[in-house]
Amino acid sequence: MSSYAFWNNKGGVGKSFLGFIASTEYAHTNPDSDVYVIDLCPQGNISETLLGGFDIEAKALRQMTESTPRRTIAGYIEERLSSPFRMVADVDKYISHPCKYNKNIPENLYLLCGDNLLEILSEAIRQTSQLAVPFDAWKQVISWVNDLVKALKARSGSRDAMFVIDLNPSFAIYTQLGLVAAENIIVPFTADDSSRRAIENVIALLFGIGDKHTQTYAKISFSKKAMEEGVNQPRLHTFVSNRVTLYDGKPSKAFKVVNERVQATVDRIHDKHRSFYAIPKEKPSSAFVEVPDYHSACVYSATTGTPLHKITPGPKVLDGERIQLNQEPLDRYKAALKGFVDRL
Repeated sequence: MSSYAFWNNKGGVGKSFLGFIASTEYAHTNPDSDVYVIDLCPQGNISETLLGGFDIEAKALRQMTESTPRRTIAGYIEERLSSPFRMVADVDKYISHPCKYNKNIPENLYLLCGDNLLEILSEAIRQTSQLAVPFDAWKQVISWVNDLVKALKARSGSRDAMFVIDLNPSFAIYTQLGLVAAENIIVPFTADDSSRRAIENVIALLFGIGDKHTQTYAKISFSKKAMEEGVNQPRLHTFVSNRVTLYDGKPSKAFKVVNERVQATVDRIHDKHRSFYAIPKEKPSSAFVEVPDYHSACVYSATTGTPLHKITPGPKVLDGERIQLNQEPLDRYKAALKGFVDRL
């Protein structure tokens, strides 16, 4: 079993789309494995894409949220809130099978659908985690999604299981639930200094490491509480430099400058804290994945719910407009994303 949380403390860096690529391509190339996508982002972008793309009416997503109980991650959380310290006996009622709605999705991929109710439930989750009784209330509550992962693994029996957990940029408690359930973190970023600062925030929030100001709050950090309670802390697995601007087939100078700053940041942290990384002996910058910007292919894939292995070059119709996917940039885009998926 392997589990990957897609997270950065900055929005708009392509977490949900890379999660879609990772889950669908892994399921396609590993038909004997079960792939579970747990959508812990209230916006539900990865869910919409898996269920067939961005339909204006969002019919499939609405069907999940209007079921009784809700066939979403929020439905699961609601059951946990009603009995906080008792395991859910049957998780099947919260699982959807995207291939029933989107024929392009492999049959061995399953979804715990995103739900905007998750944001409303956040305060209830937080208050439940602070109950005085039982004494380990925080540990039990923060492990709710980890309990779900274990139940899904048991559901798969002897089949291998792989988990993709899509997270909101915030460090809300439902984000923490997802991080605790993951073994590894995939950190997408874009070529701007706010992405570098967001990566520093990832380190500070997860591990309590940062500048002098950050250290002031270390004693009440998530990391300290997780260590005290014996709760899993995921490890940094792969940094994905997303939407790289190319000129003559090479990254632009502006991109290279920012990318080098990000590399220096993660390498500096690695030098002092190798235990934070999933592959401690590997210098993080040596394994950066660079994904070139190919806006047309990305938008077509996300909007129509078409996995990468199903996309072919040529003219396409998107929302009544004709677009063209050219062979060379599409091949380059596919090769970069394949290199990313091969690391999982």
